[in-house]
Amino acid sequence: MFKHVKNDLPASIVVFLVALPLCLGIALASGAPPLSGIIAGIIGGLVVGALSGSPLGVSGPAAGLTVIVLGGIESLPTFHVFLSAVVLAGAIQIALGLLRAGVIGLYFPSAVIQGMLAAIGIIIFLKQIPHAVGYDADPEGELDFLQPDGYNTFSELWHAGGLLEPWAVLIALASLAVLFVWETKWVKGQNWSRLVPGSLIAVLLGAFLQGIAPAQFALSVDHLVNIPITSDVSSLLNFPDFSMVLSKEVWTLAIALAVVASLETLLCVEATDKLDPHKRVTPTNRELVVQGVGNALSGLLGGLPVTQVIVRSSANIQSGGVTKLSAILHGAFLLIAVLTIPQWLNLIPLASLAAILLIVGYKLARPSTFVRLYKEGRRQFVPFLVTVLAIVFTDLLVGIGIGLATAIVTILLDHYHRPFTEYQIDSDTSTCVIRLPEDVTFLHKAGIREALASIPNGGSIRLDASKAQRVDPDVLEIIQDFRVHAVTDQIAVEYLEPTAAAGPQKPLPQFKKALLLAKKESQRST
Repeated sequence: MFKHVKNDLPASIVVFLVALPLCLGIALASGAPPLSGIIAGIIGGLVVGALSGSPLGVSGPAAGLTVIVLGGIESLPTFHVFLSAVVLAGAIQIALGLLRAGVIGLYFPSAVIQGMLAAIGIIIFLKQIPHAVGYDADPEGELDFLQPDGYNTFSELWHAGGLLEPWAVLIALASLAVLFVWETKWVKGQNWSRLVPGSLIAVLLGAFLQGIAPAQFALSVDHLVNIPITSDVSSLLNFPDFSMVLSKEVWTLAIALAVVASLETLLCVEATDKLDPHKRVTPTNRELVVQGVGNALSGLLGGLPVTQVIVRSSANIQSGGVTKLSAILHGAFLLIAVLTIPQWLNLIPLASLAAILLIVGYKLARPSTFVRLYKEGRRQFVPFLVTVLAIVFTDLLVGIGIGLATAIVTILLDHYHRPFTEYQIDSDTSTCVIRLPEDVTFLHKAGIREALASIPNGGSIRLDASKAQRVDPDVLEIIQDFRVHAVTDQIAVEYLEPTAAAGPQKPLPQFKKALLLAKKESQRST
């Protein structure tokens, strides 16, 4: 794990700088104590990072859970009772992992996952513009289209433009300049640049500019990182109250937290694995168990629920992280910083951190991604684009649901318009020749029925199913009905039977063997 420390250490610093305001902002947006977000970030790094099988995923409090967390805190008598629901949600996640529910993540199409990444990139970029100009009415980490201050993602930009802070703009531009310089080939070619991340220099420059700002331009505390400072950190800790753990309210909240946190984690795992330059595969069942352990421990110590989070994970990847050491170190940095130097961290302008996230957002939603998906064809581009728009204008889970539904409809239309491997008219005999694919399912039903209905009375057809390995009973019924009516309509039918028995079948021997080997490999990895 320490083999790539020269890559993981700089990456962990960047992830720490990105995670710090997000942990605080998500806690604020959730109506929870600020330290609860930091605790979740520490657990996500030190515990989940260490136990996880994800080499690049970073866990912590997630913006996608803020609505559920806020509603749960408001509906339960105390925050301590809420924490008991977090512990229970962790236990449910462990059970889901042991029941091998991690396979759910494999059923999300690639186009939808790529749309999720691009959408989050766009949202991050748009949400950070107000922070970059000194408008910090909404907390860091807030990603919903409709915002707590009554504006939406786009109207906020116009509103923030009229309330900008000139010194915040200067800090953001100076930070962006540093980040752009660090992206140049010359700087990347220097050995020292791998040990000193540009994000750290940008943050230090921002703190320096804030320190030398003239009194009339200096940013107020509302525009800076704001960590609670106390000599007795234990006084800020909260512990769960299990007196209502058997109540319907606590169980309802725990199930909602477990299900949504698990879905977000599985989606993030799929997205992170796609971004991984080494194309490693995360064992999803193990990840659910580890996330459950993290949530149970976070709840016991007074923290918010945790999930694997794409913002921090993508920042980790873009900063050159190679192993999970970067996630672990970021958790250690959070712990050390809160215990030792909170007053120094409170000098960091949010505008500097916004500059870092602007770059992260842009890299997730590069224009080249849209061009590439467009060139891959409508079947890939339409679900991708719908997912992007749906997430930007709603939220992550709703948008993913809309994108998934669009992908399914696209597949249905594709099977309707192309239900065969070949459709042609024999020029010599005027016979319609239809060859069915190897796997004929109910999805081909509508297209095949329409094609058979188009054969004129007195015509002829050769229906070739000889290559089919599996034919659904629904399709067989359509073919049989057609052969009966063809006699009345004087249609000559030549039907080549499937080489294998039609209808539901057992897996082919070679497939069954491959499936068994894959299952054994999966068991070893988890």
